[in-house]
Parts: sequence; structure tokens; C-alpha cells
Amino acid sequence: MKENIDKNSVSEKLIFEQSKKGKRGYSLSKLDVPEISPAKVLPKHLVRSEPARLPEVSEPEIVRHYVNLSKKNYSVDTGFYPLGSCTMKYNPKINEKMSSLSGFSLLHPLVPEELCQGALRLMFELEKMLCAISGMGRATLQPSAGAQGELCGTLMMRAYFKDRGEERKEIIIPDSAHGTNPASAALAGMTVKTVKSCARGELDLDTLKQAVNKNTAALMITNPNTLGLFESKVLEIASVMHSNGSLLYLDGANLNAMLGLMKPGDMGFDIVHFNLHKSFSTPHGCGGPGAGPVGVRKGLEKYLPVPLVGLDGERYYFDYDVPKTIGSLHAFYGNFLVLVRAYTYLLTVGNSGLREISENAILNANYIMHSLKEFYDIPYDRDCMHEFVLSGIRQKKKEVRVLDIAKRLMDYGFHPPTIYFPLIVSESMMIEPTETESVETMDKFIEAMKAIAIEAENAPEKVRHAPYTLSISRLDEVKAAKELDINYFSRKQ
Repeated sequence: MKENIDKNSVSEKLIFEQSKKGKRGYSLSKLDVPEISPAKVLPKHLVRSEPARLPEVSEPEIVRHYVNLSKKNYSVDTGFYPLGSCTMKYNPKINEKMSSLSGFSLLHPLVPEELCQGALRLMFELEKMLCAISGMGRATLQPSAGAQGELCGTLMMRAYFKDRGEERKEIIIPDSAHGTNPASAALAGMTVKTVKSCARGELDLDTLKQAVNKNTAALMITNPNTLGLFESKVLEIASVMHSNGSLLYLDGANLNAMLGLMKPGDMGFDIVHFNLHKSFSTPHGCGGPGAGPVGVRKGLEKYLPVPLVGLDGERYYFDYDVPKTIGSLHAFYGNFLVLVRAYTYLLTVGNSGLREISENAILNANYIMHSLKEFYDIPYDRDCMHEFVLSGIRQKKKEVRVLDIAKRLMDYGFHPPTIYFPLIVSESMMIEPTETESVETMDKFIEAMKAIAIEAENAPEKVRHAPYTLSISRLDEVKAAKELDINYFSRKQ
């Protein structure tokens, strides 16, 4: 474990605290033109009445300041993210290299089709790849996130039922769902009916049958679900929905567990969204950019957003001839450079690599889960898929909450996992190692989790006040979110 931070060290000081009047971090050549006062050439309202209060430091000090700041930034390139339900896996650098090629990165969205045939071909082929992976008929690449994909799918549901002369506005969602599911449905003007999970952690089939009625537009579920468990009755679930004329939507956030192993289309799903930034390796978090393409089974393609990309035999083109489209969801064609990364990733791993990704993700999750069973409660004690949920209810008896465990993990050098989700598990902690972590890294994480469990038992006060090794300890989380103040001078006052 790292030593406690010395708050008085230079690396921990703010740049203004290092400032000393007269220091300079630059040198300029002597002017070879007459010096002119800005007040003589600029409008009065653009001229400062007093100099800006900038820190005065030397070049080595400013370089060290920013390098030290960069070292405080935890990333998947520097450490392990056991971040369940978010698939923060390593992103191969070749993806970045390809997306930075000037032919892609400098491509203007209004360039004529004949001058961007390569980009169009990439999007055309990526759609085919996603359809092959999912078993869907066609897909849109436009949505810029999984949640926007959910909105896209729900809007297509509305268009589908309107086209059939039906006014179905109810979507059934399990109580273990991602929070975006009911939010997206509500945003699309639908009403949400929640159904409870059964003792095995899956959607309860009998409860579902009772919930379905003539107003039911769809069931929106995640499989594997947010407990990391495979919905073993998915075929019966599909039968219940389809026999009622309803649709079945897959939240594809957990697609990392089924690549190359199974296809949503074979399970009876009608619509599925992909999180390219999760499953197919693009850096994400803190708002993106991401990409959430949506695939639909044959028969629903006429509702997809425009434009799609077509091929007339010789040339690629933007296809706006989608008769009952819901319109556009994103400016131009989506987050194109995320598509480039996903395309590169899929070409790199190939078909056999896809299957290996899921197999290793599942193996890694089960390795950690079974290694921790002696130290934490596992609410659904069965083999998991790519992630699992443990409960800190045992530690809570010592007044140690999972928030404390998450904070203490940072002292051991790990990013905290997702906590307090899903809501149906008390003191839940969701862990997903992904397929990219080595057994050595996972062993270190397991040892850290075990050590914290022992600390919670023997020295709970120590865990409750963690972390000790970071620049700052615990914040008032409400004030940090609602009264954010990052101005040095106002804080000094």
C-alpha cells in the first residue's frame, strides 16, 4: 500500500501556492516592432482594467505541476477498473491510431459522397458486422450512447404500433434494470410497469404473464441481467411477449458476456442496442463520446433513423429512403470516430477472438467471485456471467458500509467498483473484471478485498475513515455536487 500523502510536499500544492512574484516560465525574443498598448487598438470593453491574477512559476515548476496532476488521474491505462456493468476494459492503441488518421479525423460531414467512399464503406461494413453478431436484420449507427439507443428503440416501437393502428404505451421493465431503461421509456412518452425478480435473480415468468396485457408494447430487459446472471427462461419470455403481439427489447450493455457465444436474435429479441464504447473498446466515461447503435429484426427496418448507408453495387451512398423512419437522432451520422475504433477492434479480434473475449470475461468474473465467497455474502450463489454482485451486509453489522469498502480500495491502488446497484441487493457491490485483466492483477485485487474484509472485522474504524493515501479524503458529496467551487481566490476569501 502507498504511504500517507504529505500535504506539504510541492507536488501536493496548488499552482497558486507555488507562485512567487517575478518568476517566469517562458522567454520571448526582443520585439522587432514598436510596442503598442492594447488599450490603443482594442475596444475598451475588451481591455482588462487590472492584470489577470495568474501564477508566476518557472518552466520546471509548471511542467512538474501538470505532470503531477496527470499522475493523479486514474485510468484504465494505469490501473484496474473492477467496474461492474460498465465494461471499462483496456482499449488497444491501434484503435486510437486508426481513428486519428487524417482521412477520418479531418473528414468534413458535408463532404460529397464520391469523396468519402472509404468512410461510407466502413459504416456499411460495421453495420453488417453488428447484424452478424446480434442476429438482427439491419442497424442504425446514429445513437451516441446506450441510453439514446434505448430512446431510439422505444421511438421505433411507438412507430411500429402506430403503423398497426394500436395505441400501446406500456413498457415492462424488471426491478433489476439499468436506471436508463425507465428514463428512456418515459422520455419517449411511454409508461413503465416494473416487475420483480424471482429468488434466482431472474425475471419471474409468472409475474411477467400477469403483467402483460393488450396495452403492453414491449419488455425491456438486460441479458445477462444486472446481477450478472443469465436469464435462463429467455425463450419462454419471448414467447409470452410475442403471443401478446408485444416486442422484446434487449439492453445490450452486457453484450460482453455473449459475443461469439449466442445471438440476441436467436433468443427472440426484436430490438437490441450496442454500447460500442463498452463492448468494442473505446475510451469512455465522464460523458463520452460513445456510440449506441440499434439493431432490429427483419420487418422493423422501415422505422430506423435516417440516413442509413447503402451500396448500389459499385458505390456507397447515404440512404434516406426509409419509408416510415422516426427521423434523425444525431447530427449527421453519429460519433464517426467511435465507429472507426469499433471497426478496427472487430477486424483485429476476428470471429474467434469475439468468442474468446466472452469466455475470458466470464471465467475472470467467476474466478474473483468464488475467491471472495468466504469473505463477503453472495446474494445469488450461482455461477455468474461477466460480472457479479456481492453484498456487504456482513460488514454492515460492524458499521462498515460498502461505500467505506470502496474508499478503502483506493488505498490499495484500485478504482472502486459500482456500489449500491442494483437496488434490489442490500449493500451491493458490482464487480466486473473484463477479459483484459491478467490473473496476477485479479489476485492482487482479491487480496485487497480480503484484507479489507479482515480490517472491517478487526478494525472497522480504519475502514470507515478511508482513504488515507490520496490528495483529499472524503468530501461532503452533496456540497461537492451542488456547491462546486474550484476558484482559488474565492476559496481563499
